[in-house]
Amino acid sequence: MQERPLRTSVIGSYPFPAWLEHASGHLDRFGQDDIREMQDDAVIAAVHDQTAAGLDVITDGEQTRFDFNLSFYGFLDGIDLEAESPRRWGPPAHDQRGKHAITGELAAPRGLGAVEEFTRLQRIAPAKQALKASIPGPFTLSGRLIPNAQYPDRLAITEALLPLVRQEVEGLVAAGCREICVDEPSMSCYAHKSDTKQFVDIFNRTIEPIIGKCRVDMHMCFGNFKGRSVGARRPECMFPDFLDMHVDEMHLEMATLNYRSLHLIEQVARKMDVAVGVIDVKSYYLETAEEIADVVRACLQYAPPERLVLAPDCGLSQTARWAARKKLHNMVAGVNIVREELGL
Repeated sequence: MQERPLRTSVIGSYPFPAWLEHASGHLDRFGQDDIREMQDDAVIAAVHDQTAAGLDVITDGEQTRFDFNLSFYGFLDGIDLEAESPRRWGPPAHDQRGKHAITGELAAPRGLGAVEEFTRLQRIAPAKQALKASIPGPFTLSGRLIPNAQYPDRLAITEALLPLVRQEVEGLVAAGCREICVDEPSMSCYAHKSDTKQFVDIFNRTIEPIIGKCRVDMHMCFGNFKGRSVGARRPECMFPDFLDMHVDEMHLEMATLNYRSLHLIEQVARKMDVAVGVIDVKSYYLETAEEIADVVRACLQYAPPERLVLAPDCGLSQTARWAARKKLHNMVAGVNIVREELGL
């Protein structure tokens, strides 16, 4: 169980500052020292916004990633990165993210970059602040790679990526990381038509070396590219099999479902901490502190406070920064209302 009841947390990503959005499109105009300074400054901004909101746990906001998932392909050997999106016009959606051809054996001789991100966060964050690193799991990471003769289907690609992710999470623990979130939204998106026991096996083999060495979280959602979902919003189909994942905390998207599946947290809380998505990152409606407090009270009908974590539905990278700030502030304020009621 967590150290603080009704823990407040985030998933991983946070909006880029406007200047970083602009600069990332003109990196040829900066030197390497300029870029390193820019990366530090962006993490400083993300840390500031999260600590100002009063969160119990923060991340680096994934400020040095182009995308929570896509940036990792830049660390892989054996693929040919697609230069342009297959569809560049029209409403933004997942089909604007291209797929990459596999040209050789998949490898990551330089690692996947998450350890460097975490050591930067350690250096920048306030002393004694609880920190979390996030990394996509191998099934989600396999989604933008095209099968070939060597890797004939998505599961074969997943198996090739699994040891690379496993090595990265081991590196995070060695660097002093005490909480790691393995993002597997593809598993929740495909659970309604896939072998969920196979997903559990993949996940558990990925995290096996770090079990008992740090807090391990699992994040599930139904997609959030350009504020769009992509999966069938059927969390019930993930259970009971997903309860066999060897994690300390399981995160469930709930706000976008209008909490119709909130009863599921009862069975999760019997085995692990349950992080409930109480902020809709795909909407610009600003949930009030009072509304958040009402949701927390509803959660307490199914799980005790020492098992509950409150967080946004997903990472906030697809939400404008002004809205992300207010949403996080109101989330923490709403949780604090209930903490005071309970004398916590």
